[in-house]
Amino acid sequence: MSKDMIKLLEDDRVYLRPLEQEDLDLFYTKALWDREGRRLTGTQTVFSRKGVQHWFDRISMDDSRVDLVIFLQETDQLIGDIAMLDIDYQNRKSVFRISIFDKKYWGYGYGTESISLLLRYGFEMLNMNRIGLDVFSFNKRALKCYQNLGFREEGRLRDDLFYDGKYHDSIVMSILKREFHESP
Repeated sequence: MSKDMIKLLEDDRVYLRPLEQEDLDLFYTKALWDREGRRLTGTQTVFSRKGVQHWFDRISMDDSRVDLVIFLQETDQLIGDIAMLDIDYQNRKSVFRISIFDKKYWGYGYGTESISLLLRYGFEMLNMNRIGLDVFSFNKRALKCYQNLGFREEGRLRDDLFYDGKYHDSIVMSILKREFHESP
């Protein structure tokens, strides 16, 4: 990777930059077909390479979202993606999602660090007041991460996802700007 790569947001171990055309092949081969990643996100869609290109072309022009990719500072290795979606500037709210593609990077805090960067960007740059998320009840690692970052459970959508022959609840969580600034 060139040294003039955009680092929109950065911290000690990770940096985030906008999703670009050159990232799509990795998305298609790694992110969209990883069995465990698909389960944790409830993904059931069958993707084609052409469909991924169409999705990218559409979201690239959408002002109500910010799609970023996650890199390790030390090696410039792309390890995941994170997005702020449904940005509502009038009501100052949005939701986000995150995915770390490679399991060898799970459990080291890279996701937590990336979410912290995105929250700071959302609250301090985009002037959001509320940032929310949905997480499936079986995703215990993500639930713990979100709680540690200060997210609070707001409700539960019972039997919201049918995956692998079973129904699963979806937990709605959010964090407010004042809560984010109060957290350690």
